[in-house]
Amino acid sequence: MTANNAQDEAEGRRILVFCASSTACEPHFHAAAAALGREIAQAGHTLVYGGGAVGSMGAVADAALDEGGHVVGIIPRFMRELEWAHRGIQELELVEDMQTRKRLMLETADAIVTLPGGSGTFEELFDAITSKRLGLFVHPLVILNQNGFYDPLFRLLESSVNERFMNEQHLDIWQSVDRVDEILPAIEAAEPWPENAVEFATR
Repeated sequence: MTANNAQDEAEGRRILVFCASSTACEPHFHAAAAALGREIAQAGHTLVYGGGAVGSMGAVADAALDEGGHVVGIIPRFMRELEWAHRGIQELELVEDMQTRKRLMLETADAIVTLPGGSGTFEELFDAITSKRLGLFVHPLVILNQNGFYDPLFRLLESSVNERFMNEQHLDIWQSVDRVDEILPAIEAAEPWPENAVEFATR
């Protein structure tokens, strides 16, 4: 192990969480986000997320902060101007647009967790899946299928494989878990993604 690798391991991973800002969804979704924030902080990892202050975004950040964790938010300037940004996190990086936000998120992350959410969460998830399919992102990607929320998505992706728009191997791009306490173990147990993924991206 190199000195840099040892330092990275000691400092933990930078875990990127995709989740929603909705305050209208059922409270158990916010509770799950908070539980994940606590676990990330307690394990010594850094939480990276979209920088918001409400909904599941606020819940995951607040819980990590309450446990003494380090939280990094990445948010477009217009969202801060709308007062959507979290004011209590240690690092808030402002970017010009949503595209830059997604790119920087992926460049920053050592692992991704996707919680239930809406169109913005889906967009981030599909961007990550596509990037991993092309070998541009090679780290673990875990989806929390809370109460079967993502079952329709998994059926759609399996249909895409069955119709040969995707390779069966692409079903290994992500790991699905049902409970928050399964997320960090799934990240640790994830198999390395092939660096030559682009070679079978269109098969």
